[in-house]
Amino acid sequence: QVQLVESGGGLVQAGGSLRLSCAASGSIFSINAMGWYRQAPGKQREYVARITSGGSTNYADSVKGRFTISRDNAKTTVYLQMNSLKPEDTAVYYCNARRVRSTDWGQGTQVTVSS
Repeated sequence: QVQLVESGGGLVQAGGSLRLSCAASGSIFSINAMGWYRQAPGKQREYVARITSGGSTNYADSVKGRFTISRDNAKTTVYLQMNSLKPEDTAVYYCNARRVRSTDWGQGTQVTVSS
């Protein structure tokens, strides 16, 4: 199992930036990819970005060009740099770690963008 702890959320004005972090521990050797999802009030959880164990990245169209996913050299922490934030980016952001037979989730961190 992989334990994930997100941090870095907060309140920011539209146009501002935030950087989220996701620290992984446990069976990190078994992780194939790590990603970020978000869930706004009354909406389903949606995909934001992903980085594979090989370093390939992928983004949802809604954040492409504004958000950047990266990781540290030890591959234990994944970051989500969020620039040019919009009110519609307001959500709880969740980190996940995908393994062969399961996916682990963090507890989430709140991001609120004021207009």
